[in-house]
Amino acid sequence: MDLMRVIVLFALIAARCARASLPNFVLLFADDLGYGDLGCFGHPSSLTPNLDRLAAGGLRFTDFYVTSPVCSPSRAALLTGRYQTRSGIYPGVFYPGSNGGLPLNETTVAEVLKSRGYATAIVGKWHLGVGPNGIYLPTRQGFDRYLGIPYSHDQGPCQNLVCFPPDVKCYGFCDQGVVTVPLLSNENIKRQPADFLQLEKEYSEFASKFINDAVQNNQPFFLYYPSHHTHYPQYAGADYAGKSPRGPFGDALMEFDGTVGKILQTLKERGVINNTLIFFTGDNGPELMRKSHGGNAGLLKCGKGTTYEGGMREPAIAYWPGSIQPGVTRALASSLDILPTFARLAGAALPDVQLDGFDMTNILLYHRPSERQTIFYYPTSPSQEHGVFAVRWKNFKAHYYTQGANHSRGTSDSNCSSLPLLNHDPPLLYNLEADPSEYYNLNSSEWDSVLQQIQAIKEHFEASMVFGESEIAKGIDSALAPCCVPNCTPKPECCHCTPAL
Repeated sequence: MDLMRVIVLFALIAARCARASLPNFVLLFADDLGYGDLGCFGHPSSLTPNLDRLAAGGLRFTDFYVTSPVCSPSRAALLTGRYQTRSGIYPGVFYPGSNGGLPLNETTVAEVLKSRGYATAIVGKWHLGVGPNGIYLPTRQGFDRYLGIPYSHDQGPCQNLVCFPPDVKCYGFCDQGVVTVPLLSNENIKRQPADFLQLEKEYSEFASKFINDAVQNNQPFFLYYPSHHTHYPQYAGADYAGKSPRGPFGDALMEFDGTVGKILQTLKERGVINNTLIFFTGDNGPELMRKSHGGNAGLLKCGKGTTYEGGMREPAIAYWPGSIQPGVTRALASSLDILPTFARLAGAALPDVQLDGFDMTNILLYHRPSERQTIFYYPTSPSQEHGVFAVRWKNFKAHYYTQGANHSRGTSDSNCSSLPLLNHDPPLLYNLEADPSEYYNLNSSEWDSVLQQIQAIKEHFEASMVFGESEIAKGIDSALAPCCVPNCTPKPECCHCTPAL
């Protein structure tokens, strides 16, 4: 009997030690942020000291991509490690009353990590569906806790809302004829409309409490922070309003950076900073139509809504003191690679489905070349008829189709806003190593072998792509839009909100 007790005691100790040694993960996801928007990526007037500090002490990616130039599909791919076409998150994005959402049979990175005993939380923008009775909310997709707006904060009338103190109304009108944006706590509405001036304060307090609770419980944790900054309309509280030389966009970016700083401070205070991998990137390129109220793609072509580089190449930073050595990598990488990388580091099993991501461990820990040699560019509205619009192979990118977008109108480059779909045969070909702005088409016969190689890669990939049923095509039922008051109008009085759990 004594021997059995000793065995059980050792087993408990071993399990506790194994649990304590697992790395924590913090995934930071900006909204509509351009490649050239951060100070550490070259912007002269953005004040992002905390993200710059992560870049200086971590690994900065020059060639990191997302899978879509708009929000919902990009977020689906990030969380599942699969192209959005497989899960049916196309065409476009979800709205407050959308019938569909991220299918529950898709496995998110939160569900992968929960299998290893992780505490999981999301704070911020979900945008992967609400659905009947909240069936598609994060708490049904592997997250223990949620605080946030379940879709874009412009998907509701905002002209009467305050975006900057003391009483500066939001710039623009946002979507009309739908409910004002709610702030959800798990699956209950905490406030409607959300208070933009206090939003980041609530988010940082939620994130700190989640980290504190996990550490106190000796539990590894995964915190996903998909910020609303710097999506239109910009907003910022009293601590950041008017503090950036870049105007409202700069203030919003600075406030996001401030929340990152508070998360870092909590990790340091709880003594887990050296056991936490922090990964930062964004969901798609900047909304150039907003001009100074939108982002900046730097030297890249076009922005949000397009399959040019400015629409889908994002700033990215990996930070893990003592494990990731500071530097810059030109390794090709994608948001698809986050799930397999986190799974590998946590010792978790991968989902038994077709994954499109690669494990980035060798890039992060050893600065080795990437296993990934290709990036496939899907448009906002992909179809089996057209397939991928462009393919990057090593340093070369071939455009089979190009199309501008309203999101990217307002620049002097007509390619960014020209809406007709253009078919290119032979494809446009660019060397992104020498020409990241996609200025100079390599249209001579000497590049035929490169185009043949890319064509073979494209055909092989498309033969393996099975399009899932479109969740967004399931339509909209306005009765599904979250609202505090039954039978509410587009401007609900939120007097019967359920208290936060």
